[in-house]
Amino acid sequence: MQAVKRTMAGVPGAVFMAALVALSMPVHAQDQYITVASTTSTEASGLFGHILPEFEEEAGIEVRVVAVGTGQAIEVAKRGDADVLFVHHKPSEEAFVENGFGVKRHPVMYNDFIIVGPGDDPAGVEGMENAPAALAEIAEAEAPFASRGDDSGTHKKELGLWDKAGIDVAEEGGSWYRETGAGMGRTLNTAAGMNAYALADRGTWISFDNRQDLELLVEGDPDLFNPYGVMLVNPEKHGHVKAEMGQQFIDWLTSEDGQDAIASYRLRGQQLFMPNAGGDN
Repeated sequence: MQAVKRTMAGVPGAVFMAALVALSMPVHAQDQYITVASTTSTEASGLFGHILPEFEEEAGIEVRVVAVGTGQAIEVAKRGDADVLFVHHKPSEEAFVENGFGVKRHPVMYNDFIIVGPGDDPAGVEGMENAPAALAEIAEAEAPFASRGDDSGTHKKELGLWDKAGIDVAEEGGSWYRETGAGMGRTLNTAAGMNAYALADRGTWISFDNRQDLELLVEGDPDLFNPYGVMLVNPEKHGHVKAEMGQQFIDWLTSEDGQDAIASYRLRGQQLFMPNAGGDN
C-alpha cells in the first residue's frame, strides 16, 4: 500500500480512490467484457442500444462495440482486436470462416436495402422493383449518386448491383458518382445535401432524420435482401480471444430471448430488423 501511496502522490482524491477500487477488484471481474466488431448500421440504427443492456444484465458481461464498415470490422477481427464479428456481407463472412479467422457463421437477423433519391426523381426510378435496372437508369441520366465507398457491407452490395447492371462505376462514374468514404448516416447526409440517389439499409433510413427532399424510391427486389451473421473470432488464431464469453453472446443472440429482443426493437412504429437465427432465406 505504501508503494501505491507513493505512486499516487499528488493525484486528486477521487482518482486515487478509483485506482484503489480497481486494484482491489478481482482480476476476473475487471475482464468481464467482450469486444464486438460490427457495422455502423447496427450501431447507428439504435439496435445495440436496445438489445445489449438486456444481455449485459442477464450475463454480467459488458459488450464493447467497434462500429465501422463491414470490411473494416472484418480486418479488426482478423487482427484479433475483437472477440466477436457481427456484420452483413455473407460472402465475406463465409470467407472469414473458411480462411480460419472465425469459428462458425451463425445467421442472426435480416432487413433489406433500399434506393433513396430526390423527390423529383430525375432518373425516373420510383416504384421500380429491379434494383440493377434502377441503377442503370440513374447512370443513363447521369444523376448524382452518393456511394459510401468504404468497403462496408452496403458498399459491397452496391458494387454487386452495379455489376449486375453492367455498369463499371470506376470507369463510367464520372462526376455524377461521388464516394463519401464515410458511414451510412454521413452518406445519407451527403445525398440529402446534393439531391443525390443512394443505396441505404432500411434500418438506418428509418432512424435518419435529415432527409430533406430524399424519398424511398426503390424497394422489394430480392437482390436487396440484407442478412446479418455473427462469428466467434478463432481462439486458435488469437489465443487472447475471450472464447467462452464471446460464444455466450452468440448463443444469446440466436436464442429465443435474443431473437425476441431484436424483434421488439421498433422506431417510428416500424420494425428495423427481422430475427432469423434459423437461416438466411
